[in-house]
Amino acid sequence: MHHPTDHFPILNLQKFYDGIMSDRDLLFHELTGKREIDEPHKHDFFILLLFEKGTGTHTVDFETFSLGAHQLHLVFPGQVHQWSMTDPTQGLQLMISRSWFESLLPALRFPVSYYLRHLVITLSEPGYQALEQEFRAVSTDLKEKEILWELIYARVKVIALLISKFVSDNFNDYDQYQDNPIIAKFVQLIDCWYKAERSVAFYADKLNISANYLNVLSNRIFQVSASALIQDRILLEAKRLLKISNKSVKDIVFDLGFYDNASFSKFFKNHTNMTPSQFRAQP
Repeated sequence: MHHPTDHFPILNLQKFYDGIMSDRDLLFHELTGKREIDEPHKHDFFILLLFEKGTGTHTVDFETFSLGAHQLHLVFPGQVHQWSMTDPTQGLQLMISRSWFESLLPALRFPVSYYLRHLVITLSEPGYQALEQEFRAVSTDLKEKEILWELIYARVKVIALLISKFVSDNFNDYDQYQDNPIIAKFVQLIDCWYKAERSVAFYADKLNISANYLNVLSNRIFQVSASALIQDRILLEAKRLLKISNKSVKDIVFDLGFYDNASFSKFFKNHTNMTPSQFRAQP
């Protein structure tokens, strides 16, 4: 699948090295006290944020979460995020390269589209302790003179398995979702085709089912119609481009496959009660 040029400032792990060897697949940071990332930005890596305690907010793809004690926050490659942490925030952060992330997908056990509905997980005390222990062990391993990357990778895999366990303990909506690999596939297809294909019939055809059945499934799992899911993806990209790229509205209209500026503005206003330029201008 060919991806069109990306227009976001994408931060990759290289940017975070400060001159350390540049072939690292993982970085560890301690987060304490007040820090802000005002400008929304996009990463090409997977971020795990484990908060012992936290106050402030973390916004991922324009959804804002309040920081709290014993939380795990997930940011997937390609997501846009920003945060404002205030005292007394204490947390640990792992940044994992895209290639490691892709190889960890089996250990996460559920499709990414499922996790996107559960980006913040509140952990039990034992759950928090188990994850903190693994994060700290990774930190210790990274300080060795001869870093044993296989060991670190094994620890990260354990972390991924623990996350999948906490998700299945915390949320009871997976059984529905799992019974429908069709829906997981539908979400993947939207990601590939949303700029060019808006009709439910196109996706239903790719999935070898009727448009009507695809709607039934979508309503059952996501409580919205199949066409609403397609529109949500277009809207998310429109928001990302307006906030994070320097592209003109005219270019965004073209990029997202709208007929003209008026049809894009109407679509955007229907969903957000704002014009594209009002959305872009707001802090």
